[in-house]
Amino acid sequence: MPADLRAAVIGLGSMGANHARVLGDMPGVQLVGVADADPERVRKAVNGRPIPGFPDAPTLLRETAPDVVSVVVPTGLHEQVALQAIEAGAHVLVEKPIAADLAAAARIAAAAEKHERLLSVGHIERFNPAIQELKRRLLEGQGGRVLQVRARRVGPFPHRIRDVGVIHDLGPHDIDIMRFVLEDEIERVFADVRRHIATDNEDLFAGMLRFRGGAMGILDINWLTPTKERTLTVLCERGMFVVDYAVQELRFYENHAAAAIPGEIASVTEGPMTRYPITYREPLRVELESLSDAVLGNGPAPVSARDGMVALAVAEALVRSADEGMPVQVADLPVPA
Repeated sequence: MPADLRAAVIGLGSMGANHARVLGDMPGVQLVGVADADPERVRKAVNGRPIPGFPDAPTLLRETAPDVVSVVVPTGLHEQVALQAIEAGAHVLVEKPIAADLAAAARIAAAAEKHERLLSVGHIERFNPAIQELKRRLLEGQGGRVLQVRARRVGPFPHRIRDVGVIHDLGPHDIDIMRFVLEDEIERVFADVRRHIATDNEDLFAGMLRFRGGAMGILDINWLTPTKERTLTVLCERGMFVVDYAVQELRFYENHAAAAIPGEIASVTEGPMTRYPITYREPLRVELESLSDAVLGNGPAPVSARDGMVALAVAEALVRSADEGMPVQVADLPVPA
């Protein structure tokens, strides 16, 4: 029998605590330690579990020698902690965004390559079963040509420490999902932002993305809405898909005119709605199982460093567009050989 994969979590905010919960319950994985600068967070994470808690990353890495580490610290610390874990010999999952800027992201990716460690980025929405079913149906051509993808990710102002605005905190989710389901690249963006609650960063954001294949992306993201909503709409020639992330629901609203008259799409009329059965699974568990499989099978990473860097590059272009009040071209990133 192979030994259990030794896993650790560094950073025990709400997301880090969930990483610890899932890893501590995964078959074939042994949670060997958690770390956070806040002793109360450490106490809660280890309460009732036979695992040690540590005040910092270097101590955890030295004392536990994990095979794989979830890096779930604030964005500004991603580079420092990820490099410490990689240099200690661990494979790494770093939560999105991959780093505070592209230069830092490139340094993390270079270190992982140098040390031959797997580096994955925590774009958790890819692992939502409703998104996976949506992508399967799009690739099969059910909807025909995609015209527009609209993401709405809104909710109340978060009561947590933030070192980034809503574009970098929430935007990468939907930037990545649009690229993932369309299998296409974003070439140009335009954005506008507002700052309503006392913060150094934007808390309301509207953005437009232009894909190379011609599809339009629309982002509606804020921390100012009293109700929480996480939805994705994909408008196609033959109808419209709607995903509700929270309840893992996928619906298709048929363009009856396209179904009734095969061939060129000449009109749009309302048709039947179909709700597809989705077997519920916790996306974080699916993500961490995929990471475990990748480590044991020598890759590839569930979400590549390049995917994380592209999402960050688009987010940076959106911030620049909002600052300049102009459309911004997204710089090409090299494709690994």
